[in-house]
Amino acid sequence: MKKPSLLIICLTFLFACASNKSNVVSDSSEERSLGDTRQIPVAYLNANTFLLTEMSDDKTYGYKESNPINVGGVIENGARNQQRFLNALLGPHGEEVGYYRLGSCCSFKTPNGLMGDSGLLDLYRVYWGTKDTVNLYLNLYDEGDLKIPVGFKSKK
Repeated sequence: MKKPSLLIICLTFLFACASNKSNVVSDSSEERSLGDTRQIPVAYLNANTFLLTEMSDDKTYGYKESNPINVGGVIENGARNQQRFLNALLGPHGEEVGYYRLGSCCSFKTPNGLMGDSGLLDLYRVYWGTKDTVNLYLNLYDEGDLKIPVGFKSKK
């Protein structure tokens, strides 16, 4: 009699501790903007470089924390996807660019967060020549369509 009672208690705890994360998809634009929104498959120039073919006409794309470049990948490929994206960029006149990571900033909500429902953006300084530098915000948690930011060209 003790074994069935123990089994029932264990099952009760198991189901009580199970995640109650909702699988309901919301129609609100705010909810749709969270998480993965990629509609165009990612192409690669090589193993270290994305093939970017579409120019963004949004001057805030990548330049504002409210409109980061969503490279996705989280744990497995997040940092590598950031590098693949940045490796695909050229300066406005076709110059090779360099970049370095300034750090993380700007907490935001995402269903793809590693701990809970939030993530941090990574801020990169991108430069060509000696005086031309810009900051780009990249999101390694969520996947979105990858475009060429205004002011850049891409490798072919």
